[in-house]
Amino acid sequence: MLGLGRFGRSLALELMGEGVEVLGVDADARAVQSLAGRLTHVVEADVTDEDAMRELGVADFDTVVVGVGTDLESSILATSVAVGLGVRTVWAKAISSAHARILAQIGADHVVRPEHDMGRRVAHLLRGGMTEYVELDHGYAFARTPAPTPLVGRTLAGYGVRDQFGVTVVGIKRRDGDFSYATADTVVKEGDELIVAGTKEQVEAFGRLSASVVPRRR
Repeated sequence: MLGLGRFGRSLALELMGEGVEVLGVDADARAVQSLAGRLTHVVEADVTDEDAMRELGVADFDTVVVGVGTDLESSILATSVAVGLGVRTVWAKAISSAHARILAQIGADHVVRPEHDMGRRVAHLLRGGMTEYVELDHGYAFARTPAPTPLVGRTLAGYGVRDQFGVTVVGIKRRDGDFSYATADTVVKEGDELIVAGTKEQVEAFGRLSASVVPRRR
C-alpha cells in the first residue's frame, strides 16, 4: 500500500483483517507511527522514489495499491514506479476523470474513484428501496432489497418476477437466517431479503416495488 491517507489506511486495515499481508509505505512519519504493529510491515519512505521502492521489495508483491490521491504528481509518479518495477497488478486511486485517464494511460490495471463511486452508489440506493447496490460493467447490477409485499406468500415463478421486471432473484435471506440460492419454486416470506441481478434500470424498478417495506424514520 503506497500512501497511508484515509483511503490507504482503511484499505490496509481491512486487508489485514482478512488475513492478507500488507506492506504500508508513506512519507508522513505520523501516518507510519499510527499503523506501527497493525500492518505486517509499515515503512516511512518516499513512494515516488524508485530506488527506495526497489529496496523495499515492492516489485516482489503481486499487487500494489497506490492510495495517494490529492497530490496528483505523487500519485502519477508512484503509479509509474510500481508499473516500472514490473508489479503484476497495480491499483490506483484517482480524484477526477482526467486523473483516472492518466493513471490508466501510464499502466495502472485498475483505477478507482472512491468518492465518485460512492456517490453513484448512494444515488442508486436513494432512487430505489435497496439496502445494497453494486454496479458491474455495461450497466449490469446486483442489489439487496427487502422482499416486496406483493411477493409474500408466493413463489418467484408464480409472481413472474423475471417476466414483469426482467431481474433474476439469485439469493434469498430468511429473517434470522443465512443467505441461500433462490429457485423458481422458492416461496417468499415476510421479512425476507432478496439478492437480485439485472440491468441497473430493471434493478432500480424492482427496488422501488420494495420501497414501501423499507422502515422509514418519522
